[in-house]
Amino acid sequence: MANSSWMFAEQILRLVAGLLVGIWVARYLGPSQFGLFSYAIAFAAIFGSLAKLGLDRIVVRELVRDPNKKEIYLGTAFWLKICGALVMFPVIALATQFTSNDATTNLYIFIIACGAIFQSFEVVDFYFQSKVLSKFVSICKFIQLLVSSLIKLYLVFVQAELFWFVLVSMVDQAVLALSLFIAYKFQRVEGFYRHFDLAIAKRFLLDSGPLILSGMVVMIYLRIDQIMIKEMLGEREVGLYSAAIRISEVWYFLPVVLMNSLFPSIVNAKRINEEWYRSRFKKLYTFLILMSVLIALPMTFVSDWVIFTLYGDAYKEAGNILMIHIWAGVFVSMAVVSGGWYTSENFQRYALYRAVFGACINVLLNLILIQAYGLIGAAIATVIAQFMMALYFDLIFKKTRMVFI
Repeated sequence: MANSSWMFAEQILRLVAGLLVGIWVARYLGPSQFGLFSYAIAFAAIFGSLAKLGLDRIVVRELVRDPNKKEIYLGTAFWLKICGALVMFPVIALATQFTSNDATTNLYIFIIACGAIFQSFEVVDFYFQSKVLSKFVSICKFIQLLVSSLIKLYLVFVQAELFWFVLVSMVDQAVLALSLFIAYKFQRVEGFYRHFDLAIAKRFLLDSGPLILSGMVVMIYLRIDQIMIKEMLGEREVGLYSAAIRISEVWYFLPVVLMNSLFPSIVNAKRINEEWYRSRFKKLYTFLILMSVLIALPMTFVSDWVIFTLYGDAYKEAGNILMIHIWAGVFVSMAVVSGGWYTSENFQRYALYRAVFGACINVLLNLILIQAYGLIGAAIATVIAQFMMALYFDLIFKKTRMVFI
């Protein structure tokens, strides 16, 4: 319980501080500069899954199974992540050739992408997860959040240029890496970075192959709208859109927290009685849909006021985007529940199929609707894509049709 409390407290603090500082930075930079900043983050994030290599759950699983090999597992995962980050850079360089980016924009993308090298120290997080000691990770993330927030506020105070805010995105990862490394050292265990096992590396990559693809598809699904808006409309429009979705998505962690908290009891119900198991899923669906509607409905009518109050007059056009995009949360909640059902039924491959399906629908709709309706079209595309992915997809396959019903 204490372990979960630390994680929940860290998420809440990160949410509040990130939102407040993020809004202050957005107001200072203005729509055009904030749009360029958001675009660079989104572009780097799409390829970040190559650096992560989908190793997270796999390494934790192996550490739980055989804790005596922790140095070998952690060291092998660490060097694999380093290699993944190095592979990511030429892929990004190739991808930027298909954009209209200037040299400065590409520089910002590469600076932010450099943070992936420091993310290799996430293996320490895996170690603490396997020991149910997430308190230490939460403390490290508190430190990261504090340092990052103070630097950003200082940059606003001294009226720094955009370059320095971009640099903070990389420093942010470096601070977390240093904090995790120090926390690991306090455990008085052997340094993991001295170890690497080729056979284990091959096994890790074999197990994580589908997860790498899935992670990249999910990031395309989440970020492609900002990439396409920049290419089709411009940097200022990305800033307006990013400001709106920052508010729209601020509560998305709640369905995930509830799903993670209730998942063990739901799985346990399946062992006892199938009808009871389905009933629990149905109740969770009902609760989350009602919650998301109660959030979306009033926001529909006060979206203009919320945007003006938080961001100022420069972002007033983002009100209409928020009014539409907020309804995507209804289907996000549904997708979280059905995702838990996939895991419970051992249907992980359908989760991958669904992510690919959602990404394709999202790209297609954005191509059509952004050209026709601008930023409003991008918001509509997101809502429709979420609907198609969270609800309609389950109707397509016989094995998933029950969860649709």
